[in-house]
Amino acid sequence: MYDLFLFSVVRVPSLQAVGATGDGLLQQGVWLLNMQMAGLLIGGIGWGILGDKKGRLSVLFGSILIYSLANIANGFVQTVPQYALFRFIAGIGLAGELGAGVTLVTEVLPKQIRGYGTTLVATLGVIGAILAYFVADLFDWRMAYFIGGGLGLLLLLMRIRVFESPVFTRMKTISVQRGNVMMLLKPRRLLRYLQCIAIGLPIWFVVGILITFSPEFGVAIGLEEPVVAGKAVMLSFAGQVAGDIVSGLLSQYVKSRRKIVLLFILLSLLLVGVYLLAPLKTLPAFYLVCVLLGFTNGYWALFVTVAAELFGANLRATVATTVPNFVRGAVIPLTTLFLYLRGSMGIVHSALVAGALTTAVALLALYFLDETFTKDLDYVEAD
Repeated sequence: MYDLFLFSVVRVPSLQAVGATGDGLLQQGVWLLNMQMAGLLIGGIGWGILGDKKGRLSVLFGSILIYSLANIANGFVQTVPQYALFRFIAGIGLAGELGAGVTLVTEVLPKQIRGYGTTLVATLGVIGAILAYFVADLFDWRMAYFIGGGLGLLLLLMRIRVFESPVFTRMKTISVQRGNVMMLLKPRRLLRYLQCIAIGLPIWFVVGILITFSPEFGVAIGLEEPVVAGKAVMLSFAGQVAGDIVSGLLSQYVKSRRKIVLLFILLSLLLVGVYLLAPLKTLPAFYLVCVLLGFTNGYWALFVTVAAELFGANLRATVATTVPNFVRGAVIPLTTLFLYLRGSMGIVHSALVAGALTTAVALLALYFLDETFTKDLDYVEAD
């Protein structure tokens, strides 16, 4: 999570250092963000298939190595095209770890407590995004990338003692197709898969547009003091830490994933309206709304857990890895729509349209989604 969101924190100073100025900070920032998301999208497919064919651990090790080396390379870039290339490679590496980790946790823990496990994974991960802000505040942006890459390599050494999922180990002893993405194209299975993606869209609308480009929104709503993008990112993820904990505990308490996801999507819609339309005249008030927006994003762990629980073991890693990355990759059409509408509607109203669209799609998908709280995960998808 540190490496995934470091660009959002250092976007302005790093782009200025490689030659971007004025409106180019937004235009080039969108391009680099989209390159990273494209890498996540492509990498998610490859890592997901590998996770079901070769095992969950192979994805953990490979993804950590690639994104760590790519982020070190980001510290050496001198031009915007170089920057874009290494954000793309970093995105490929970053695509694998969360899905493989959640798949491993859901398969290792008993169904009664696996929600606690995935909540812990997501919460500790988000703390990494907060760390990115403080490191970038203390060090030059290039050093921040070097530190992130170094921490990733240290993490790789720590992961060596992690053991493989027993569900995957048992699955290898039977004759069944593993990691075959063509199996996802069967109508009912494809619909289930698209529903999983849809319920996560509001999270990355908030992160990829509202928070990443918070300085531009601050100007648009009339704030006299400039918004610091890195601080907005840090505060939103501080809110998400609390949201992940609360959503996970509530899900365990009410024994439902769907009800809590619905609650957080509706809260997100409310806070998006406050962010864009309320008369926020002071910087502290704006930052407070960023915290609350982050809190409503705290169903990220539940959303990935639902994706893992909805599919059999022979497709679980493929789904759990690709679904969050397709959600992240959805930032590409969302930012494209946002920039297209910005010319005629302005930055605030174009964001409102994009936000309303993602929320409507998410609510429709959730309405038809099955509850997965008590589902036994030791099964496979028939050919």
